[in-house]
Amino acid sequence: MYALFDDAGKFLAGRVMSETDTSAQVELDSGKRVKVKAANLLLKFEKPAPAELMAEGQRLAAEIDLDLAWEFAPEEEFGFADLARDYFDAAAGPAQQAAALFRLFEAPHYFRRAGKGQFKKAPEDIVKAALLGIERKKQLAAQIDAWADELIAGQCPPPVREQLYKILFKPDKNASEYKAVVEASRRAQRAPLDLLTTAGAIDSPYQFHWRRFLFENFPRGTGFPALQAPAIKDTLPLAPVQAFSIDDSATTEIDDALSVQGLGSGTVVFGVHIAAPGLAFAPDTPLDKLARDRLSTVYMPGYKLTMLPDDVVQTYTLMEGRNCPAVSLYVTFDEATLQVKATETKLEQVPIAANLRHDTLDQVITEATLTGAAPATYGFAADLAFAFRLANHLKAGREVVRGKPENFNRPDYNFRLDGNAGAEPQGHETVAISTRTRGSPLDLIVAEAMILANSTWGGWLNDLGVPGIYRSQASMAPGVKVRMGTKAAPHAGMGVAQYTWATSPLRRYVDLVNQWQIIACARHGRTALLAAPFKPKDAALFSIISGFDEAYTAYNGFQNGIERYWTLKYLAQNDLHEIDAAVMKDGLVRADTLPLVFKAIGAERLPRGARVRVRVTGTDLLTLDVQASVVSRLDDPGTTADDAVVDEADLEDVAAGPLTLAIDVQGDNAEESPAAASASSA
Repeated sequence: MYALFDDAGKFLAGRVMSETDTSAQVELDSGKRVKVKAANLLLKFEKPAPAELMAEGQRLAAEIDLDLAWEFAPEEEFGFADLARDYFDAAAGPAQQAAALFRLFEAPHYFRRAGKGQFKKAPEDIVKAALLGIERKKQLAAQIDAWADELIAGQCPPPVREQLYKILFKPDKNASEYKAVVEASRRAQRAPLDLLTTAGAIDSPYQFHWRRFLFENFPRGTGFPALQAPAIKDTLPLAPVQAFSIDDSATTEIDDALSVQGLGSGTVVFGVHIAAPGLAFAPDTPLDKLARDRLSTVYMPGYKLTMLPDDVVQTYTLMEGRNCPAVSLYVTFDEATLQVKATETKLEQVPIAANLRHDTLDQVITEATLTGAAPATYGFAADLAFAFRLANHLKAGREVVRGKPENFNRPDYNFRLDGNAGAEPQGHETVAISTRTRGSPLDLIVAEAMILANSTWGGWLNDLGVPGIYRSQASMAPGVKVRMGTKAAPHAGMGVAQYTWATSPLRRYVDLVNQWQIIACARHGRTALLAAPFKPKDAALFSIISGFDEAYTAYNGFQNGIERYWTLKYLAQNDLHEIDAAVMKDGLVRADTLPLVFKAIGAERLPRGARVRVRVTGTDLLTLDVQASVVSRLDDPGTTADDAVVDEADLEDVAAGPLTLAIDVQGDNAEESPAAASASSA
């Protein structure tokens, strides 16, 4: 005797060797014997042989019309043998019964399983809905195949093009467009990005990087709603100073200005004046919500996305020739020793006498003119000379705490795009890259002034028990990162007891938050906590820190990546095929005169700091990769005297590196340094 049985949803047949009330031993054609529970024995038969029964049953099952079978089936529960007798004939044999079983089992949308070999037909409306769903799946499968065929043929279907960034970076793996790309990639044996590029889905590498950034960080667009810049209601006293700012010529968000009073009197009052949007609007107002949504200005060569609308920025920016609301820190110094005698914070209107531009003055205002070694023929000469002397004094004091001097051995790089005039770049503009020595006198003046203000205000908030957003670093040991928190703590890398960000409220949201806290302190003193918008352990502060850290990291990553794009464009536009560089580690080299770190074949065998000439054999503007190899060594291998100085921080210039996709075809900040603090004011 033979038996057909159910083995975990798979039908098998074999010879019955022995049987009890609860189970049977069945030998399969392979010779394997299996124990089958009585409940799983569905059909016993004498002939045909098991293999013949299975083959004939499968053949007959394919011929059964499900609609007709559904019509024949009774309303109550029935067995597969009953349906076989109704559908075929009253004497339906084992093969026909097996066919009915197979067909019923594979059509759950027509017949629901109700137990051992038992079924019940589904209601008509359920059947119709299921059939409609099956038809849709067939159509989707056909559409996916058609789109995959187009992609393989080098054409990109419009629906795939419209979903390009979602497919690559935030895919819905159930979407037809995604499945089409995966299927085409699998069949063509090509990487998705390569396949899509060939198919014309990506017509501009620059737009690819830009649109990807907007897709991930500005899904609702970059525009601002029409909002008025609120007037400051406070009656602010006019400060008795003539303040000046130091920024780049392209700067519109002028956050900070400086002033000097009392030169020659033995006591000098040094003023740091910060633009005060925090006096005009408060947390949870419409402008605050805009700023909190964006969290920071986004910078890139030739363009920027400001944190606040431009007309709002222009209302509060420290513009030359007008009295501007400001939060001012006045630090009184002994003119001879530069010892601090007192500090005071005021809310006031500050006359801005000049907006100095360091890119036009760096060659004029030099260390020689500031120290009297050369004549100073520019405005604010005496003020700047004192500010430079003070900056050197403050820097030396921080270096004592740090335990070692700050060393700026890399230049800053400036990018200029010819022809875009501040409009959104298209990626084909001619790019010029120039260098600017880090730690120049004007850089140092601004940097030390901002560090002085941020560390002083951080200590003041802490003394008054008012929480702020701080940046701290436990030590300068390798791997110890700068962290953000709500409690004052030392910043080892900067050599200060505490450090906030409060000097760029037009550009960074955490600075605006800290400014609100500082304003409360200036207005209320020891009772400031009662009036401060944010209290100790305020969940909102922690949320702001988390959101800002994530956004700031993304913005900086994009800026690094898009600067790398323009650097690769610069190589092509200037037909540069050989570059002098310094060896780093793991085969990486750093270009001497460009902001570019990349791998070069042959560099992995050379010591760190070795100077080499590298031949660039290819670049990829989509992945931002560079293909290169070492041509020759430029320094003397027998000495280290002419080796290049290579810092770990240089690895930041690697930028985005190879492009990382989310599609699966298988199923610390520069502002921590004085030079960058100057740049941050731009």
